[in-house]
Amino acid sequence: MSVAPAPSPIPPLRGDQQIIAEHPARFKVVACGRRWGKTTLGLAMASAVAQAGGRVWWVAPTYGLAFHPWRALRLAHRDIWEAKLESERHIDLPGGGSLTVKSADDPDTLRGVGLDFVVLDEAAFLSEETWTAVIRPALSDRNGRALMISTPRGRNWFWQAYLRGQDPFHTEWHSWTYPTGANPLILPQEIEEARALLPERVFRQEYLAEFVEDGGTVFRNAAQAATASPQDRAQAGHRYIMGVDLARRVDFTVCAVIDLSLDPPALVYLDRFNQIDWQFQIQRIAALAERFGVEQIMVDQTGVGDPVVEQLRQELNRRR
Repeated sequence: MSVAPAPSPIPPLRGDQQIIAEHPARFKVVACGRRWGKTTLGLAMASAVAQAGGRVWWVAPTYGLAFHPWRALRLAHRDIWEAKLESERHIDLPGGGSLTVKSADDPDTLRGVGLDFVVLDEAAFLSEETWTAVIRPALSDRNGRALMISTPRGRNWFWQAYLRGQDPFHTEWHSWTYPTGANPLILPQEIEEARALLPERVFRQEYLAEFVEDGGTVFRNAAQAATASPQDRAQAGHRYIMGVDLARRVDFTVCAVIDLSLDPPALVYLDRFNQIDWQFQIQRIAALAERFGVEQIMVDQTGVGDPVVEQLRQELNRRR
């Protein structure tokens, strides 16, 4: 009895994917809708460079997101994969090339290796520092190349990279954008059902691959919510609270001051900033709280941890 060969974990590229793979740009940026086929494109390009003797990394935002590409690469090269390298997610190829799948949970662990090619998977969800301070220098000594693939996430550094790829003066860069519907395997009714169920902003970002301006923020439509007259400091006899969403590099830290004395309570002041060290952010937040004499500060500390919140608490106590 004959046994049919297992299907390839890396399907052949479609025409639009092939155009990107063959384009001469050194840095390629692909903004695409969900299920367009960005992983297939990355796997094909990564394998081709490694088979030609290149040192290749696949970098995903988290360990969990790195699992699927690692499984596909391991299956594609199962004849030479060594179980002892499973924990390192690393494959050495006969021609001297190699494939390594990494997560960017701690960008500092990505330092120290020269690369011929890197795939930045879900690049919009990586920190800008991962690219500028860690990965980009690793490409310098070997004149390495990069493929950045992602659905958009607001107008962050990935958006800026996309714009660079549209600028003819940046000759090493090129960028493309494709909606989910460009994948012929996705039925049109699937997309229309998503359009009917999802908020417009989410659909535009996830399915149309649009760089929606507020895609990466927590406080959305703040200007529309601020129906009360703006205030730049505390009004006599009024009571205030403040909400703070902390971020450092990619997203914005946002401070929203609510006047409890209005009926109904309303947003009266909004501050928004990024690319500022934590110490300066703490000073700015504390100064705003002092200016309005806020009774309470509610902080969303997701992703930054307790130490920053504790520093803010200490600074507020110092100013009282």
